[in-house]
Amino acid sequence: MRKKFLQFHIPEIDNRELSNVQDALNSCWITTGPKTKEFEKLFANAVHADHAVAVNSCTAAMHLALEAIGVQAGDEVITSPYTFASSAEVIRYFDAVPVFADIKANNFNIDPECIQSSITNKTKAIIPVHIGGLAADLDAVNQIAQKHNLHVIEDAAHAFPSKYNHKIIGSISDFTCFSFYATKPITTAEGGMICTNNKEWAERCRIMSLHGISKDAWKRYTAEGSWYYEIIEPGYKYNMTDIAAAVGLAQLKKADRMWKRRKRIAAQYNTAFKEYKELQIPHDDPRHQHSWHLYMLRLHLNAMKIDRAQFIKELNARHIGVSVHFIPLHIHPYYKQKYGYKAEDFPIAYQEYQREVSLPIYSKMTDQDIQDVIDAVADIVKKFSK
Repeated sequence: MRKKFLQFHIPEIDNRELSNVQDALNSCWITTGPKTKEFEKLFANAVHADHAVAVNSCTAAMHLALEAIGVQAGDEVITSPYTFASSAEVIRYFDAVPVFADIKANNFNIDPECIQSSITNKTKAIIPVHIGGLAADLDAVNQIAQKHNLHVIEDAAHAFPSKYNHKIIGSISDFTCFSFYATKPITTAEGGMICTNNKEWAERCRIMSLHGISKDAWKRYTAEGSWYYEIIEPGYKYNMTDIAAAVGLAQLKKADRMWKRRKRIAAQYNTAFKEYKELQIPHDDPRHQHSWHLYMLRLHLNAMKIDRAQFIKELNARHIGVSVHFIPLHIHPYYKQKYGYKAEDFPIAYQEYQREVSLPIYSKMTDQDIQDVIDAVADIVKKFSK
């Protein structure tokens, strides 16, 4: 058994990030400025999007995307219950209604058939979530959207550099929203990006990300800028800083190497775990590129003497940090009280949640770390198998 606790995630930060941040500090431009613009440009190129707008979170990105398409009070937006808080709470920011559509059991992603059956004359948009980094069925989602004149805003918090049908996530739908939170495939500590091919939407998001000011506010203090500006809408304070962008620029340069390392870890886990009847390895699809942001192992509980909670305790006792992704939104107190949801209303999401465990998967893991995880899981399975 390992002696030191293995954290669930550690970001890969080195001298490149430190040097970039130092450059930003030395330039005296530490909020939104030239490094943010450079990060936007390079990220847009990386995901083949025409426009990218850097913001301070993926939550902000989705909020601005919904604002750009004109979501209003009483509108309905369809999303998955199997996701983090932000996917649905941004809908509530408008006093609009989040409508949940159940997931597919094999891959945790939203089920297009459930989307279709959830559409009403109040539906305005669909937010598919690429859980763990495996792309949702975007062909089906966008076909439904086109049929019903709806917008598609991808929650791609986990999905860099994921691909769908060999096309990188970032330019397929109306909007794609990425996260650069501390645990994500690349990080700026806190941060996000809105990607779109629509110039007007991009400009709207840019304006609304900084108080609804009609000009690039960051230019006000440069030689080419002007003190004069106009507030055209009551906007938000969602801009990314140059310090964060400096970190993002360094992360972007090593994103492919970090992804390849996660892919190798996933392959090692799959090889080790696929022989156990007590375990279900994550779904993958050769048509798509999995980002492997998460390694979502599932337990066949009917083949074990312990439940998921005890399985996690056993891993922790062996000094392995793990997590659960996700507690379905419809069983959280707010959504239960607001909409009267019961656990069985979305049976697949609830069923799969009860047996999911996310194992550590990040580029800073050593070969010994990986083996320690494998050994710990194997030991627990053998000890508690029926």
